[in-house]
Amino acid sequence: MEALSLYELNNLVRSRLELAFPDEYWVQAELSDVRSNASGHCYLELIEKDARGNNLIAKARGMIWSPVYRLLKPYFEQETGQAFVSGIKVLVKVTVSFHELYGYSLNIVDIDPSYTLGDMARRRREILAQLEEEGVLTLNKELEMPLLPQRVAVISSATAAGYGDFCNQLENNPYGYVFYPRLFPAMMQGERVEASVIAALDRIYARAEAWDAVVIIRGGGATSDLSSFDSYLLAANCAQFPLPIITGIGHERDDTVVDAVAHTRVKTPTAAAEYLIARVHESARLVESSGERLRRGALSLLEREKQRMAQCSSRLPALFANYKLREERRLDRCSHRLRAAVKSGLLEERYRLEKWAQRIPWLTASRIDRERHRLQLLEQRTQALSPERLLARGYSITLLDGRAVTDPSQVAAGVRLVTRVAKGEITSVVEQPSGGTQTETQV
Repeated sequence: MEALSLYELNNLVRSRLELAFPDEYWVQAELSDVRSNASGHCYLELIEKDARGNNLIAKARGMIWSPVYRLLKPYFEQETGQAFVSGIKVLVKVTVSFHELYGYSLNIVDIDPSYTLGDMARRRREILAQLEEEGVLTLNKELEMPLLPQRVAVISSATAAGYGDFCNQLENNPYGYVFYPRLFPAMMQGERVEASVIAALDRIYARAEAWDAVVIIRGGGATSDLSSFDSYLLAANCAQFPLPIITGIGHERDDTVVDAVAHTRVKTPTAAAEYLIARVHESARLVESSGERLRRGALSLLEREKQRMAQCSSRLPALFANYKLREERRLDRCSHRLRAAVKSGLLEERYRLEKWAQRIPWLTASRIDRERHRLQLLEQRTQALSPERLLARGYSITLLDGRAVTDPSQVAAGVRLVTRVAKGEITSVVEQPSGGTQTETQV
């Protein structure tokens, strides 16, 4: 029997594949391990996962030659606003190839951005639907924006131009209003955006009473970095935050999930500052309007009193001549007018009491609703930090006589310790206290 060399066999496979797959094919897959070299070629893997178990069911090595990659990558990112990186789903046109040395691979020659846009929109819809199902989608929008939002907690990159624009706009507002912004630095692009922004929110929450509102801003930059703001965890934190959140993350074409759950969404960091200035100015105008009405009312009353005094002065001689007669008649009228005045006063007080009686239930219900809402937010935060949840995540508590052990020097040899985990307790006997503790364990 004549044997083939490995090269001859691979060459045979190559020729058969070229005959079997001579055309170009559109393939749906997920990008993985995307990297490029100094020559400008892009090497990657195309994978497919089981929709139920998320297990890998197919994988193929792929590549994009540099002339194609130089055109395809910017085209894709401009159309989708999404970076060409691992983890996104794509629809690509490929040719099937086989190399005697490198084996089977797919050469990518084209890409359809609309497929990825559809997948990104679907993910946003799924996150919003989940937040709505959990009843938290509109919680932040339901908060009341303070009349004078001057104490502002700002989440942004410290070096971002957008943060500088925001502060300059507040400081140089045309009305001279004073604001007190404070920066809580966070990463605003890259893989660490979610964790970094949530950490900044936690720092603000620790002193929530010190702030009127939170502003999340990100100036300009590539829209491909905005996918980090389509995070369920970040959106859930923003939706349930107890202070109104204003987003101005520097894009106009697409809304992120964080934009959808925030109290107010504006286009740019500068627009966020303008919103706060307008809010304070509106309150100032209300105060000025009330003062002007009070001034006009006082002037009108003074003018009427002047006219009345002038009339009295002109009538004084006649009044003096008839003083005696009037006094006699006045005594007769006083008793009648007194009764009428008392009756009128009683009617007015009854009407005023009835009006207050009608308003009291509404005012009470409104206050109860606000307090219930605040208690719900606190309850959600408390549940998230409960010991049972910490135990469920793999943490444990070691107890000595019912108290937590935090220092090995607290225990002596022969002492029994109880270690509490998520699904039970473990009893241990200390053999050697302090450093290098050894125990005999009984479950």
